Amino acid sequence: MAYNDSRRASIRLYRKLKSGWIWASSTFTGNLILAFFITSLFRNLGYPDDVNYVFFLSILAVGLWVTEAIPPFAVGIFIIAGLLFGLGTDFVLETQKAPVEMYLGTWTSNVIWLLLGGFFLAEGLSIVSLDRALFRFTLNKFGTDPSRLLLGLMLTTAVGSMVMSNTATTAMMISSILPLARLMGKNSEYTKALLIGIPAAATLGGMGTIIGSTPNAIAVGALQEKGINITFIEWMLFGVPVAMISIYIFWKFLTKKLQLGGIVLDLSELMGKTNTKNRFEKYAVIFTLSLTVFMWLTEPIHGIPIAATSAIPIVLLTLFQVIKAEDVRRLPWDTLMLVAGGLALGIAMVDVGLTDIIMEKISQLPIPMIGVAIVFSIIAVLISNIMSNTAAASILVPLGLSLPGIWGFAVPLIVALSCSCALLLPVSTPSNAISFSTGMIEQKSFRPGGLLMIVIGPVLAFITVMTYTFIFY
Repeated sequence: MAYNDSRRASIRLYRKLKSGWIWASSTFTGNLILAFFITSLFRNLGYPDDVNYVFFLSILAVGLWVTEAIPPFAVGIFIIAGLLFGLGTDFVLETQKAPVEMYLGTWTSNVIWLLLGGFFLAEGLSIVSLDRALFRFTLNKFGTDPSRLLLGLMLTTAVGSMVMSNTATTAMMISSILPLARLMGKNSEYTKALLIGIPAAATLGGMGTIIGSTPNAIAVGALQEKGINITFIEWMLFGVPVAMISIYIFWKFLTKKLQLGGIVLDLSELMGKTNTKNRFEKYAVIFTLSLTVFMWLTEPIHGIPIAATSAIPIVLLTLFQVIKAEDVRRLPWDTLMLVAGGLALGIAMVDVGLTDIIMEKISQLPIPMIGVAIVFSIIAVLISNIMSNTAAASILVPLGLSLPGIWGFAVPLIVALSCSCALLLPVSTPSNAISFSTGMIEQKSFRPGGLLMIVIGPVLAFITVMTYTFIFY
């Protein structure tokens, strides 16, 4: 996978097409000065030095994530280094606050292993080139009716994004429909529908499973630190419904806005023979995928943690020689670095009591707790449109975790789902950027659907998660 699920990947794709367009971003020094200034005001409140230090790191990390003065994965490494230096030594604080293993341990957390297994699966599926096969499968199941075919392609994309990187799924599906898009022409409403619907389905479909989107894994990891374990199938109980409902609403919106009813498709030129490549590799990937997903779904029965099950694709795909050393080098290791840093920051905020302080102030606001949860969901989708959804989740999930009662369980899940509803701009998600990179769609075409999901996404996430919480938690 050439691009990972980060805002920086979106920007790189977007910049290639918008030469001369200058992104406003501050320098590292500027963020450092701003963080020092804000922390100096915070120190006047009289909190201990360790709270002030973690607050400084949090402000600096948010600034670096928003402006991307350095890449997001570098911010993750910087956070861990800053925590080790400040809380693991006496150079900054007079007394050592915590053992360094607390923060270094995020590199080997369950979330990291779960994501790594998903990366191996995604790489294996990409290597055996299942794009044309997926297109033929969708066409056979949904026929040539434009609206039904669009729905089929979106559903296929959504299912793929539940076990693969959203970016890899989009790249695979976009390549499979590009011949059809070129046949229809750049000005065709159906071309617009395809190039808007498929990236949206990949992003929204990622809400369906723990590995479907990085914010999901961050929420699960944060809840595990609190002693609450969510299995793969338990996540799907609320993740799949909100994903599928969102996709259906988005599909209905596209069919009505773009008026696809009168379009006639001629697909005879696209139904050439599928390139089978190496049949053994293809069947090896399908077997590994089936076994891994089966073990994830049946965790309550066999009791093997999903992080341990994630070793299956790592072992089998290398054993079958589907994934080789050069393929491993292409995996999005930077995403793991970003997640590890976000988890470490969350642990530090909880450990020194910073999240308790913030939640105490929030609880004093003249609004009920349900209003606080709604505010969290809206903030999550808004900032995910302008920064990495992984970074957004890393900031908001630890705060939501500190809410009292059931809200400390529900809000991290709502935030994770809301982060996957950012579809407003080509740079809001790499899936949108890949679609935009075809040169067959304009930036303004993403806005109507993006505005729709800013409203609909958090509402669906809130309703679905709260229903699950009241029934099962």
